[in-house]
Amino acid sequence: MPTTIYLIRHAHAVRAPEGKRALSDAGRAGAEHLAALLAGRPIVALYSSPSRRARQTLKPLARALRLEVVELDDLRERQLGAVPDAEREAATARTWADPNYAFPGGESNAAAQQRGLTVIETLARRHAGQQIAASTHAALLALILRRFDPSVDLAFQRRMTLPDLYALTLDDHGQTRIARLWDAESAFAPAT
Repeated sequence: MPTTIYLIRHAHAVRAPEGKRALSDAGRAGAEHLAALLAGRPIVALYSSPSRRARQTLKPLARALRLEVVELDDLRERQLGAVPDAEREAATARTWADPNYAFPGGESNAAAQQRGLTVIETLARRHAGQQIAASTHAALLALILRRFDPSVDLAFQRRMTLPDLYALTLDDHGQTRIARLWDAESAFAPAT
């Protein structure tokens, strides 16, 4: 029986310091729409990055399914490091060009990918043959998907919407399928 992990990029959040980034009005609407898309599926567990915006993205789904959201620190975003805001785009591109490179105080794409894959493998074993959802962030989500589809790259990450939704299905024979379940009509805010 296949195991499905719904990988969710958090919904749109207001600009604020990291610990205070709550969902915007568009983000709350996106989270509600996400809940409507997934509430009819037999999801047995919900996991989230510790970030407020990732947890809030799952809140309507948790309410609909009557499930608690379990925080997993390893679903946190890849930390770029000590990079001025004006240089973030170029710095992000460098980390994709050289997956082992890390800026001071940051995490390489290779290290973040391994962290994310360890979480996915652990959850897949824990919930074999079941469906679960995990709310995380763009870079980590893209790096996880890249393990299963090498065409996932920086351009893919930049095209992701807020929220975004991918079904990662693992079957008993080691085969993996990825399907994007969010579409342009579902998107409530452009990626930022």
